[in-house]
Formats: sequence, structure tokens, C-alpha cells
Amino acid sequence: MYQEEYKRWMAADLEDADLKPELAKIEGKDEEIRERFAVALKFGTAGLRGVLGAGTNRMNIYVVRQATQGLANWVKTQGGTQTVAISYDSRLKSDVFARTAAGVLAANGIKVRIYDALMPVPALSFATRYYNCNAGIMVTASHNPAKYNGYKAYGPDGCQMTDDAAAVVYEEILKTDVLTGAKYISFAQGVEEGLIRFVGDDCKRALYDAIEACQVRPGLCRTAGLKLVYSPLNGSGLVPVTQILKEIGVTDITIVPDQEYPNGYFTTCSYPNPEIFEALEQGLDLAKETGADLLLATDPDADRVGIAMRCPDGSYELVSGNEVGVLLLDYICAGRIEKGTMPENPVAVKSIVSTPLAGAVAEHYGVELRSVLTGFKWIGDQIAQLEQAGEADRFIFGFEESYGYLAGPYVRDKDAVVGSMLICEMAAYYRSIGSSVKQRLEEIYAQYGRYLNKVDSFEFPGLSGMDKMTGIMEKLREKPLKEIAGYRVASATDYEKPEETGLPAANVLIYKLENNETVIIRPSGTEPKIKIYYTTLGKDLAEAQAEKERLAEALKPVLG
Repeated sequence: MYQEEYKRWMAADLEDADLKPELAKIEGKDEEIRERFAVALKFGTAGLRGVLGAGTNRMNIYVVRQATQGLANWVKTQGGTQTVAISYDSRLKSDVFARTAAGVLAANGIKVRIYDALMPVPALSFATRYYNCNAGIMVTASHNPAKYNGYKAYGPDGCQMTDDAAAVVYEEILKTDVLTGAKYISFAQGVEEGLIRFVGDDCKRALYDAIEACQVRPGLCRTAGLKLVYSPLNGSGLVPVTQILKEIGVTDITIVPDQEYPNGYFTTCSYPNPEIFEALEQGLDLAKETGADLLLATDPDADRVGIAMRCPDGSYELVSGNEVGVLLLDYICAGRIEKGTMPENPVAVKSIVSTPLAGAVAEHYGVELRSVLTGFKWIGDQIAQLEQAGEADRFIFGFEESYGYLAGPYVRDKDAVVGSMLICEMAAYYRSIGSSVKQRLEEIYAQYGRYLNKVDSFEFPGLSGMDKMTGIMEKLREKPLKEIAGYRVASATDYEKPEETGLPAANVLIYKLENNETVIIRPSGTEPKIKIYYTTLGKDLAEAQAEKERLAEALKPVLG
């Protein structure tokens, strides 16, 4: 079967000049052919993601056309404006895939609003809402290595597509022949026919205004003298992040030279992910050199931001996503109460795998903290529910431990631009009162206890990887863990049972131990890996770290 499909691609007149040489190179290599053609990339709520190249199991213009035809078939049943917004980041072929998608939509009579240059995820979510679109497409593979690209699909609310809508789109994709099934006209023809238009300056300005409206202490940054080093990690954050920061008064910005401009090869780090040290290494060197108060780095599609803070001894410390989430929640609550801008019955939202410390902070300030499934669309869903009730202004902050933050209801996905702005404002504020981000974090730990949150990832590559992961999760359900590292499991929650959790079903197991520590086991929805999230407690960091090591050691046999 896969050999037949390979031959069909070989015989076809392929428009992308990169694909033919790759196909010719694997001729007679059964394993290579099988890897590219035995399966197709599956379209889910996170859209598509895969390695660039030829074949049904790769990201290329044909797979993008097929997916977009599936999306177009769904849009045609939705009424409304019959419009789709498109944005893209700096990855290899992102611009090509964005224009390819636009050509398919236009050929189907669907109007397109596409950005004229790369722009981040929040800009796509915003444009989808601004133009009352039926859907949005963001071409990105987020923080994956350079050989990947992907395609995120959004619903009319600017949230990543719901399970139900994604299932319909996937059904339509399966009916569409990958090489010949999609309707298509060139981008130029779509523009000539008035179906493809660029996103206007009015939309871009409205996004910046909405972000700036989330300031807690407007005007503070103009006089605080904050020194910043910033890395867009060769992605789409450069223009929006620097523009917003300059507009709020952060002008002393040093940009990491080798990571400043868009570059889909990500030559300075193999994994352009602000969660990992290697991606921040050049920025840290520059921060030490310039004596910056803060290092900021946004990932390629600028929906996540990582930071390193300056410590009193002049060294720099990376801050985890959980810690930044707690720091921002604390800063927003205290600041809005001080300024008299806190809404009545304020609501913050976090994912179930994010730190319980946020609960203690929210309670201290009288804020309702809601916990939702992993994936920012569930935080977006909470904002949507508030909006429907006419109470969108009750939402003050949402975060997940994987460096995603949002303040304000103007978009429905995580936004590294507003995250960067608020982190800088927070750092500027603490600087202005003779304190620092580091000092405030220590005060929070002193007040609520030393929480440590760590994540371990176990990879299961290859075609059998998913089966292994399924087997592990099945075994854990058949034989529930009674203890971990000698601690009794006080309660175990299986999120595949919505009747127990009150949330939609999800493949997540949460173990609360008798000593108040937590272990969460969750297979990734987009990659062949199982993640284990630990929350441990100690009188100091060393004790909390030792606790984590004990739990991790005890769980190794479970993961084979």
C-alpha cells in the first residue's frame, strides 16, 4: 500500500522542487518509504505537526492543501462571514504553507485575511475575532526543532478548535485525495479576485491597544530605568514585543544579535524553547555583560515567554513557568487592589498540572482560582463562559506551567507579548521600590511554603511509540498505584472519568500523596512522550529537590 503511494508521488508533477530529490533518494529503501507513506499526519485539536518533507506523514504543500480543503468543507457549513484569518511564524516554509492555505480557501470561495509578515499566535487569535472569522490558521510548530512545521486551527472564538469541530474537519480531510483532492488557485489570483486580503493596520493597532490596556501600573516603566536583554529566538516576537515595550516606556533593550531576526534553521539552539537553558545561553551571556535586570526570551510563534532574573550577587537565575505564573498572579492582584481596578468577584485560571501554590496566592487576595485541563483552549473556554454571561472583565489572569500566560479577554490563547509586557512592568515596579523579582519570589515562598514543581519527559519514538504509551496508561488504570516512594496515595483522580472531575475526559492521572505532594502522569497530545509532573514541599529548596528525586526514582519501573 505505502509502496503504491510512494510510486504515485514519484509519478506526479510535484510543484515543490524540494520533494522530488528527496523521493528519488529513498528509492528502494523500504523502511524510509514506509516511514513517510505508511501513515498520514493526523489532524486533531492541535491541528497538524510533523517533520518537513515528502509523503503523507510529513509537512508539505500537499498535506497543507488537503488539511485546508477539510477545513474549507467545514467552514462552508457554518454560515457567518465565510472568512478565515491566517498567520505564520519564522519556520522553514511557514510563509509558503500560509499562502498555500490561502489559495485553497480562495478556490473554495472563502475570504481570507492574512498577515503581510510573520506574526505570533495571539495576533492570529485576535484577527480571527476582529474580523468575525469562521476559523483561523496559524502555521507553526511552536518550539519544536527546525526540521518540524505545523498548522494550528482555530474556531470563530479565537480559541484552538474544539474536539467536535476538529473531528468533522478530520473526516473531510480523509475524503480528500492528498495530491489531487483540494481545490486550489494561486495566491496572486486570490488577491486579484478580492478573496485574499491582508490584515489591516487597524487590526494590528487594536491588538496593541488591547495588550497595553492590561497594564497594572500604567506609566511606571517610563521612570523605572529597567535594563532588559531580549531574545525572540529567531521567531515572530521581535516586532510586537519591542513595539509594546517601547510604547510603555521600556527603552533600554539589548537584543541578542544572533537570535534577533527570523531564521527557521534556529542555528544558535537545536530546540528553540524558552524552557531550556541552551536556548537562553546567549541571552544569559549578554545579560551578564550588560548588567541587565532581566532576560526575556519568546518562542518562535511568540505565545510563550521564559525569563532569567538578576540575583543580588549579580548572577542570573532561570525562573520556571510555574514561578512566573505565581509571580504575575501575585503582582496583578496586589497592584489592581492598590489601584482600585480589581473587578468584583475576580477569576484566575490555571491548568490542572500547574502549581498548587497559585491556589494559596489566589485565596490570599480573595480571587476565585479555576483549574482546567491542560491546553490553553480550556482557559480560553473559561473566558468565553464569562463573556457569555457579560462578565468578561472578571477574568484577570490565566497561566499554565509550560510558560503560557494571558491577562485580559482580548484573545483566547496564551500571549507572550502581554506576558513580556507584564513581566517587565513587574520587574520595573520591584526595582522602583528597591526590591527585585528574586526578592519577591523568596517572600512568596516564605509566606506560603517552599513548593518545587518539576517535569520529567519520557520519549517513545517510532511507529510503536504510541502503542507503548497506551499500554503504560492502561496498566496504571488496571493496577492503580497504592503508594509512591513509601508515601500512601491519599487520592487518585482519573480524568478519563468526567463524572468524577466535572471536566471533559482527558488522559491524565493525578495522585495526591499523604504528605501533600502531587504526582501527575499525562501523555502528550502532540508528541510521543509521557510527562510526569511533580509538586514537592520542603523547608528549603534542597529538601524539596530530594523529595522529587525519591518520587522520580520510584516511578522509573512503571515507565519501563
